[in-house]
Parts: sequence; structure tokens; C-alpha cells
Amino acid sequence: MKRYSAFAVAREAVRYHTGWERAWRKAQPRKKYDVVIVGAGGHGLATAYYLGKNFGITNVAVIEKGWLGGGNTGRNTTIIRSNYLQDPSAAIYEKARSLYEDLSQDFNYNVMFSPRGVMMLAQTEHEVRGYQRTAHANSLQGVETRFIGPAEVKKLCPIMEINGPRYPVLGALWQERGGTARHDAVAWGYARACSDMGMDIIQKCEVTAVRQNAGKVTGVTTTMGDIDCDKLGIVVAGHSGVLAEMAGFRLPIESVALQALVSEPIKPCMDVVVMANTVHGYMSQSDKGEMVIGGGTDGYNNYTQRGSFHHIEETVRALIETFPMISRLKMLRQWGGIVDVTGDRSPILSKTPLENCFINCGWGTGGFKAIPGSGWGMAELMAKGHSPLTAEFGLDRFVEGRFIDESVAAGVAH
Repeated sequence: MKRYSAFAVAREAVRYHTGWERAWRKAQPRKKYDVVIVGAGGHGLATAYYLGKNFGITNVAVIEKGWLGGGNTGRNTTIIRSNYLQDPSAAIYEKARSLYEDLSQDFNYNVMFSPRGVMMLAQTEHEVRGYQRTAHANSLQGVETRFIGPAEVKKLCPIMEINGPRYPVLGALWQERGGTARHDAVAWGYARACSDMGMDIIQKCEVTAVRQNAGKVTGVTTTMGDIDCDKLGIVVAGHSGVLAEMAGFRLPIESVALQALVSEPIKPCMDVVVMANTVHGYMSQSDKGEMVIGGGTDGYNNYTQRGSFHHIEETVRALIETFPMISRLKMLRQWGGIVDVTGDRSPILSKTPLENCFINCGWGTGGFKAIPGSGWGMAELMAKGHSPLTAEFGLDRFVEGRFIDESVAAGVAH
């Protein structure tokens, strides 16, 4: 794989850009792999990458029924933070945030990580107490956050109206080293690195059956034929229940749409990320100048990847009181992603009842920010059978009643 650099750009400019290689190889499935990962989104690709980087396991196939990064990885609002309440959550999200900081250097590929800071607004007294509690918990966990007052909120985000009659801003939980990254670039960077290690990334290859013998996985049947494997990783977000049923077990999750939109591009006016749980909305400004706006999940189970007027209207109406200027903007486009939500709003990274089959799902609205940490922990779990990062996120917690409740710290309504 050729390295990207300023010299390479200059060289190719002289050659009319005729010498660039494909970012990753176009592969056809082989008969057998040590590991097959189903799902070529951020979490699946990250799992494959850290299997190779950390454990030297490179006889890996990542198979995807659509196109690489075409699911939730390409349909989110790119927020990165780690200020979660519970210790297991803070650990895996902080691992992810710290890995994001050096991801571009690791890949030799710019993922456009922007540590612009993330604030979660407290607009009720209940939220003030909740976020102060989270700030104290983060201090004990080694996660750098603090609770700030309305004056500092206004200084950090001048376009905000902090004296709204219904939703006054009473403060915010502020994580200065949080931010955003380019979602497509994260997937492409992982894919390029995996391909360089010799892994096969196979697109337009849908799994139709999970094959097993005597309670142990033996491979998968796909639209491109049978593929044998020693270990199988299922990392398919909102379709996790479908794949789990093929493997012969059920998951305690539900799939719902999460919608978002972007406005027409405008001049820079907001250089932080703002999340407002009370009004179920969050907003940042992209490098292109668009205002990126998201809200809560749909109130009913569905598999749609389209937006809907009633949900977008609800989100924008609530945000306009806190950000009056956005009332004058036109919407450029909207979309939906299929998120998988557990009862305790925490993910599942676990062995399954089928031996040598592993599952990574249940990230709800927080999947993008966790990609590097999720991949790191999942790779360790698959390679060694145990990972400190994933130990508390097993399926057995639902049987034991050992929940990791993040319904508040998730930051938006579920």
C-alpha cells in the first residue's frame, strides 16, 4: 500500500492523478477463513483491524450485504464523547475517544478528527443534579469532564439563547476533548488498513444462514456461496436480531429508526457540539458549513432508513428556542439509520450460546463514538476469549439482572 503524503499528492498532480491505487482490494470469498466478520460498518471493520494489529490474526473476511459503511456508520451525526456515568461505559468510550485522537496517524489516512468539545445542556434542575453526578463519576474514572455554568456555555457557543422561557440553560456537562470525525473516512481508513494486512472485504454478499455442527459454528451460507470459518463475529447493528435467529438464539434488543438532517451550508458560527436532552436534539456544524441536527429515536419499532416529517419537525421546533437563528435555514437533506436498543441502553459484546460465535450490538444512539474501543475489545474477546473492556457487557447480565443503566447519560431520548 502506497503511503499518502504531501509529496504523493504533488507527484500525482504532475501525473494527472493516474497513479493512485484502490484504497482497498476488491476481493472474492475464499473457501475458509480463521475469522469471518459479518458487517462492514465501523464496528466490524475495527474488530477485524485490531484482530490483525493486536493479535496477528489476518486470515479474516469482512462480509457486507450492501456497501461498505452504508449502514449506521454513514448515517449518524459523528459525535465523539466518553462522559458516561457507569464505569464499564466510561472505560470503553474513553478507550475509543483516546484511540480516535491518533487514528489518522495509525492509518496514514485522515479521518478528520476534530476535538472541538461537546457540551450536554442542563435545562432542568433534575439535569443539573444528574450531570453534576456524572462529572463526579467521570473524575473518579479518569475521564476529563466538568460542569460549567450558563455564562461559560454562552461564551463557548454565542449563538445560543440561554434565557429561553421554557428551556433556560442552567449549565452543561462539558468535555473539552470530545468532538467529531468524518464518518465515511473512519470506515474507509479501517478498510484500507485491513486490506493492507491481507484481509478480504467482500461487499454485496448477504448471509442467508449460519452453519453449525454439535453446537459449534462452522461457517455461513451467503449469496456468494458457503464460507467456512473457525470463529464468527456478528456486527450488524439493527439487523442483529435477524442474524441471531439464524444462529439459533434470541437477543434482548429492539430496532428503531434514528433520524437526522443537515441544513444548507452557512458561514462558521458554531465550533462546539451541543446536545440538549430536554428537547431531544443535538447540533454541530460540519466542515462544509452545514448544521448537523439529530434527535431521539422513533417511538415504534421499524427498519426504515428514511426520514419523516413529523419527527424532524418535532426536533427542529424544540431546538429553535435554544438556537433561534436556525429558524431561517433551509433543510438540505435528511435520513434515518436503524439502531438496536437494549433495555438498559448499553451495548452487548459477548460470546453467544453458539460456540465460537460472538455478537457486538445494542449500541443504540451511541455507536459511532465507540467504534475504536468496541473494535479493540471485541477483537480481544474473539482472540483470547476474554476482554476487560467487554466483561460487563455480556448477554448473561440480562439473565442475572446486572444492568448497566445508561438511559440518562446516553444524552438523547430513547
